Amino acid sequence: MTASSTSSAPRIRVNPLVARLCHWVNALAIFIMVGSGWRIYNSDPIVPGLIPYFNHHYTLGGDFELSFKLHGEPGLAGATLWHFAGMWLLVINFLVYVAYGLVSGRFRRKLLPLRPREILRDFVAALSFRLPHEVGVYNAVQRLLYVGVLGLITFAILSGLAIWKPVQLKELTWLLGGFQSARVIHFLCMVGVVLFVIVHLALVALVPRTLATMVTGNAHVHPLTTGSRP
Repeated sequence: MTASSTSSAPRIRVNPLVARLCHWVNALAIFIMVGSGWRIYNSDPIVPGLIPYFNHHYTLGGDFELSFKLHGEPGLAGATLWHFAGMWLLVINFLVYVAYGLVSGRFRRKLLPLRPREILRDFVAALSFRLPHEVGVYNAVQRLLYVGVLGLITFAILSGLAIWKPVQLKELTWLLGGFQSARVIHFLCMVGVVLFVIVHLALVALVPRTLATMVTGNAHVHPLTTGSRP
């Protein structure tokens, strides 16, 4: 595909401004939450000896040596402050994104329907690197992943609130099976989000032009990308 043919191809709006802003703010919030959460986990692991500690060089918090001397744990105070800051960023941005997706109909258009047969078909095609990409359209595997990560973030927020305020939000903590159960759910949600990010980045690497659409909002449409599925 030559540069002239690319510039002459029609452009369509794929991602509106609100969706793009929420995407990048969410990426920042997840980076803060995961990085600081790993360091907080090190101070009180769920199952000591079963799940390894996270190397502090890959976590987010205060100065390692200073925090260790002042608080007895490597960066716990700084990590906690980062975690709360990231929490508010994540919650507010997530509420804005969900409200926009429901009111605008974006969720209905982009994420539905979810049919098991289509998911299996696209999953097999993805494994064989034969999954076609249609500009502005999520395949069945992508729809499942996005719906799944929305659920993971929802439970991460709820379980995080139960851990933060187990007495004030005792009903929520009870629904999640108690304080320790809420911690396990919170940890597993983090694992799921990290796995989603890894898969998401892998898909972007396979189809790099999707990154540009999340920056500019627009995409060039070529006959090869808009045709029907073979």
